[in-house]
Amino acid sequence: MKYQLVLQWPASSLTDYDRMIQVENTLLEGLGVEHKVAGHDEGSGETNIFIRTDSPSAAFARIRKIVDKRVMKNVRVAYREVSKSAYTVLWPRDLTEFSVV
Repeated sequence: MKYQLVLQWPASSLTDYDRMIQVENTLLEGLGVEHKVAGHDEGSGETNIFIRTDSPSAAFARIRKIVDKRVMKNVRVAYREVSKSAYTVLWPRDLTEFSVV
């Protein structure tokens, strides 16, 4: 798969970690074969879930339908080609910079 899509939100507690595991499990069950959950990390005040896909926009559209709206309220979403380091932001639309720490 050509792209890495990243869902990112603030996190600093065990409750946040539990929420990340819950979201990851929802994605594993609901994304289908065209998008593959590739892992997660948490640290430096943020949670990241990584998804491999050939269609970042289609993956994000599916994610918005299956992930709890309370989580989506604080999420940042961006993608990059696997072979490159620069991210393209999908959400929120007014976000200008994105990085994975």
